[in-house]
Amino acid sequence: MSIAEGLDHVGVAVRDLDLAAAAWEGLGFALTGLARHAARAADGSLAPTGTGNRCIMLRQGYVELIAVVDPAARSATLERFLSRYCGIHIVTFAVSDEQGALARLRKAGFATEIAASERPADPADPDGPQARFARLPLADAEPRLQLLRHLTPELVWQERFLHHPNRAVALDAVVIVAEAPAVVAARLSRAAGVAVLPDPAGGYALVLAQGRVRILPPESLGAVFPGIAIPSLPFVAGIVVRTDDGNAAVARLLAGRARPASGGLLAEAGGVAVLFAA
Repeated sequence: MSIAEGLDHVGVAVRDLDLAAAAWEGLGFALTGLARHAARAADGSLAPTGTGNRCIMLRQGYVELIAVVDPAARSATLERFLSRYCGIHIVTFAVSDEQGALARLRKAGFATEIAASERPADPADPDGPQARFARLPLADAEPRLQLLRHLTPELVWQERFLHHPNRAVALDAVVIVAEAPAVVAARLSRAAGVAVLPDPAGGYALVLAQGRVRILPPESLGAVFPGIAIPSLPFVAGIVVRTDDGNAAVARLLAGRARPASGGLLAEAGGVAVLFAA
């Protein structure tokens, strides 16, 4: 039985949230405002973590830009990510039953617990309604995997956040490059509860009900994202984003900056390759 029901989002580690947001806005995305992360302690109290995000909400899936936003705080996890490269380090699968997912993950050999986290639903109103999440982090290797249930999806996928000048509507795929694709693919397959398939570019593909993850050897990256350098391995090289207008808006907005690739238009933002697919 599958554990993951779809590709929920990717987490992009950045040093400067404002600069990163500007790069993504330059590709025609609209971003949410700054929301500070918080976690529930065992006694039920809510404590800030020192990190925050700005998100690119799509009708299917989203992209989360993450940085330390409290000058007095540190994040060992983000520091470790950024010591390797600035870009995608977190791949998140969606689940609708966190308790069932927990049982199946443990049966598959993963040591994890359900972690509760929150952030303001409206960044302009930090004391207002909180978007709440039940996370199952799998922190044993990179890329960092987690399974997540949205407890308040109506507060996350607000209509006002879903309209982008580039007409992006869905997170269709994530592309990972690994020295040993079979090892990474086996780990993702075990976490998702879904068998991997051969990828046409080489390596493997984890095909979910919504979205897919491609795990490629280094020599295959150029066939998918030509011209993208590999800083270290494993490397989450980028994403495929679907548009609803045949890439007409992207072609207009990114004229001279996006280049044809893999049947779409390829651009980059802060260490992330973004392939717009019609």
